[in-house]
Amino acid sequence: MAGPVSDERTAVVLPAEGPLAPPARQGERTLERRRRAVAYLLLTPGTLYLALFFALPLILIIYTSLKSGGLLSGGGFRFTWQWENYTDGLATYGSFYVRSVVYAGIATVACILLAYPMAYWIAFYGGRWKSALFFMILVPFFVSFVIRTVQWRFLLGDFGLIFGPLKDLGLLPQDFRVLATPLAVIAGITYNFLPFTALPLYVALDRIDRSLIEAAKDLYATKTEAFRKVVLPLSFPGLFAAVILTFVPATGDYVNSSVLGGPNTTMIGQIIQTKFLVELRYPEAAALSVVLMVGMLLIALLYAKALGTEDETLAAGAGA
Repeated sequence: MAGPVSDERTAVVLPAEGPLAPPARQGERTLERRRRAVAYLLLTPGTLYLALFFALPLILIIYTSLKSGGLLSGGGFRFTWQWENYTDGLATYGSFYVRSVVYAGIATVACILLAYPMAYWIAFYGGRWKSALFFMILVPFFVSFVIRTVQWRFLLGDFGLIFGPLKDLGLLPQDFRVLATPLAVIAGITYNFLPFTALPLYVALDRIDRSLIEAAKDLYATKTEAFRKVVLPLSFPGLFAAVILTFVPATGDYVNSSVLGGPNTTMIGQIIQTKFLVELRYPEAAALSVVLMVGMLLIALLYAKALGTEDETLAAGAGA
């Protein structure tokens, strides 16, 4: 019997590495470098924008928060590592931070309760009118934020368009009022930040695969069970974005509390605005702003940790 015959034609020759690589391999590496260069070039405008209008102002406000002195004093503001701006600010205005978080939290929950049913109905039953129906939610918000808030002051006035006729008919007591109460401030925040809640919810609900819902029904799930075990978990990424986009700016809002509130409804945004633009006490205002920003960042991180990432949420929803 003949022994094994080696066939040299089956030998595989690996391409050389380094400078002796064949032209094809060198061309692939060149193409890969160009792709990376293009990616960095595309990132450059956004990176420069964030560095110029976010990172630099953030550094400046932290630097300002550690100054002492006054704008009208002889020496002006001086950098002296004035940590008392933080401790004194927390000691004096701690209750305003708590009030702002409570108001923003209640308004965020109200926005979710109002926006989720609307976004759900438009996404699942809007048909070809989806875009038009959702645009109707956004139309009022093409008007200035301040003007819309002032109009709410007329609506909620003691003898305004809503309560005036009710008082004339004897349905409400003459001393009944809503303005300058927490209810007015929270209602104004809810109205003004509703689009920030509706948009991410609509996007998340609209991209849900309808076949998953049909599969749940084929497995004898009721409409309520299909919503609870399929639609709701798959909409968590949108819910996460909606809460962040609503709660964070609402906490620092000062327009609604200024226009619709009173002395007992002052929020921390009002305090910061007054110290910056009226009292001209820039270091104290900057310290209060930094504390607010760090607090919102911690709350957002804790919320993200509790809810989980988008991938984990989607996986959990699919598993349910």
